[in-house]
Amino acid sequence: MELFRDTHFDFMKYRRFWIVVSFLLVLGGVYAVFGPHRLNLGIDFAGGTQVTLGFKQTPDLDRIRGVLKREGMGAAEIQRFGDPKANQVIVKTTVNKGNEEGSLEKVTAALNRELNQGQTGFDLNQASSDTLIAFLLQADPDKVGAQGPEAARAHYEPMAAAIVAERAKDGMFKDFSRLSRLPGVSPPAVAALQSQAHFGTFAVLGIENVGPQIGGELRRQGFLAVLMSMLGMLAYIWFRFELRFGIGAVMASIHDVMVTLLFFWAFGFEFNLITVAAFLTLIGYSTNDTVVIFDRVRENMRKSRRKPLIEVMNESINETLSRTIMTGGLTFLTVLALLILGGDVLRGFAFVMTVGIIVGTYSSVYVASPFALLWERYFGSSGKLTNKSGSVPVARGDGGRSTPGRDDAAGGEQPLPQPRPRPRQTRRRA
Repeated sequence: MELFRDTHFDFMKYRRFWIVVSFLLVLGGVYAVFGPHRLNLGIDFAGGTQVTLGFKQTPDLDRIRGVLKREGMGAAEIQRFGDPKANQVIVKTTVNKGNEEGSLEKVTAALNRELNQGQTGFDLNQASSDTLIAFLLQADPDKVGAQGPEAARAHYEPMAAAIVAERAKDGMFKDFSRLSRLPGVSPPAVAALQSQAHFGTFAVLGIENVGPQIGGELRRQGFLAVLMSMLGMLAYIWFRFELRFGIGAVMASIHDVMVTLLFFWAFGFEFNLITVAAFLTLIGYSTNDTVVIFDRVRENMRKSRRKPLIEVMNESINETLSRTIMTGGLTFLTVLALLILGGDVLRGFAFVMTVGIIVGTYSSVYVASPFALLWERYFGSSGKLTNKSGSVPVARGDGGRSTPGRDDAAGGEQPLPQPRPRPRQTRRRA
């Protein structure tokens, strides 16, 4: 199936304009990384504590922010998470001197004082399995203490585990009706819990804590992963094709990463380890798209060894245009569905891929090919900086030989016609 057949678009005619546009976008990406308003680094890289909280009712973010501010955590980031009906909130606190172990206890204590005032007993929505076991051993509602401490612990441990597992299904209890119907939990135990426990207005659903040293190490490893992937692509394309094509592919990969970073920063997504995986995937996709075009360029170079390289590139891009649009379009629809329906956890990954497919398809035409042509013009065997004879870049499908000529007004891509050979002179025998 072909969407376009026998097209003759002059893509390289506008290469200088699009290179300028790409350069400005890359500068924007550099600003996003090194400027005053940098990327929104997640806990993985910035270090700190991320607490996911669930509430019985719709949480008041301003009230939560005010509570944490009074406790000296004014820099904490607070945002809604997941389905609005789930009433979930994420609280992120940075690592400060003296709280390298995390700020979970400080956050929960501050919220308990504000939201659970007047409650007696322990909070069943925050109690751990060990807390429940200790309470049941002390209360001994089933009267098994006479059998010995080990027998009592063996009796109450499964009961505490069942309560914690039931709570984990929805994140928190709202009343005791679920406990009374829970298999393995005796009615006397439920009665003891009703007399000594209460249900708080919030529960801790998840906790992530990353120290500053680990965050710095993850930043370095993430950067090295992206860098090594680019160098690996350069080495492969250099070995598989030629150095000029490897340079074009690497420049396209750098362009794709920086431009996608610009949009990622502009929309305020969180940069974490999942995002690094998305950028590595983007580099692979972009390079694959570029290799398809360069492979067709190499085939056409063998067919037309005397044709200028710029014409071969235009011809090759037109021949692969249908494949590029179909592949990019189908992949784009897939990641777009993931972006819309994938939820908050995968939204950053899906956004990188959605923007990256558009940018990567564009860069295969207007970044990789022009830079390969530019490298050949200046650093190739017939380049201006390596050969002073004035030779020009032509389609060298014969092992790198070039033909001398002169530059034309468009940039020196047209070879000169070769002089006619002199007629051979023969001698007559006497």
